Amino acid sequence: MTALMQRPVAARSRVVGSRGGRLSLRVDVRACVAAVGLAGVSLVIAAVTLTTGDYHISLPDVLRALVGGGDATDHFIIETLRLPRLLTGLLVGAALGVGGALFQSLSRNPLGSPDIIGFDTGAATGALLVIVVLHGSMSQVAIAAVLGGVSTALVVYLLAIKRGVQGYRLILVGIGIASMLASVNAYLITRADITDAQTAAVWLTGSLNGRGWEQVRPVSLALLVLFPAAIWLGRSLRMLELGDDTARALGISAERTRLTCVVVGVGLTAVATASAGPIGFIALSAPQVARRLTKAPGPNVIPAALTGAALLTASDLAAQRIFAPTQLPVGVMTGAVGGVYLAWLLSREWRKGRG
Repeated sequence: MTALMQRPVAARSRVVGSRGGRLSLRVDVRACVAAVGLAGVSLVIAAVTLTTGDYHISLPDVLRALVGGGDATDHFIIETLRLPRLLTGLLVGAALGVGGALFQSLSRNPLGSPDIIGFDTGAATGALLVIVVLHGSMSQVAIAAVLGGVSTALVVYLLAIKRGVQGYRLILVGIGIASMLASVNAYLITRADITDAQTAAVWLTGSLNGRGWEQVRPVSLALLVLFPAAIWLGRSLRMLELGDDTARALGISAERTRLTCVVVGVGLTAVATASAGPIGFIALSAPQVARRLTKAPGPNVIPAALTGAALLTASDLAAQRIFAPTQLPVGVMTGAVGGVYLAWLLSREWRKGRG
């Protein structure tokens, strides 16, 4: 029986080690293949994004512009307009994918996503207060969005903690808080003047239009700090998915891991929302797509990041090209596709519950 149980693991993973045998690492072959494939998809999307548009630039000219050569017009379009938008999409998508993967693994529920639990709504409340009440700058809006998301996460966590944070309780409390904050957001918009209301509506949709290097830097810094922490949390979360008792028997501190997971996931989600607005459904769908590609337990942090980056940049490319010359906010595209996905996911979970 033991040999039969070990065959699938041996077939899907390889052990890589140093020559002396002091260091060894088990590598999941399917997950690596999926990650390479997702990275290739992202590169193709990046190439199409940088070369196409109202002003076509060939791929060799794009490469010359990226290394500082080529025509001055090409250099301006790539370095100032297209590349910052592309990098923002890749980084924000990766941050949302990782944040969603952490929360879905923590709650053991595919609906345990930051945009469902309400952290995006809290970030929107913080941003709206600055836009409508304080009439602040966009940098102040970004800071307020981060503070709003973190504050909402803290409230949800404190309300959900009762002899440990349980997944279903975290989701239900989060949905309730999100509904309350959505009412606050609607009230703020109705009380705003027409200019502030338009600014707020555009920000709430979620968009990569007009994004520059000032949006790339904070998301890059957040991923540089929090992405390694998310990878480190991966093993502990895999153990937690087996149950608290099993995790404790393996030396995992359940509540400490959950708290660390919340901090890392909220940090990534809040910074991503501050940079591009509350883009829906990427954090919900990317981890599920990654898990179906890898068929591996746990949060699948790296595949989830690559899936989120590919989904968001592909959605933004579609938002730019389908209705050209009009450029839609990417949140419109992710909302349209994500709504169908959410309906399918809910019906699937309902059928599993009935079965």
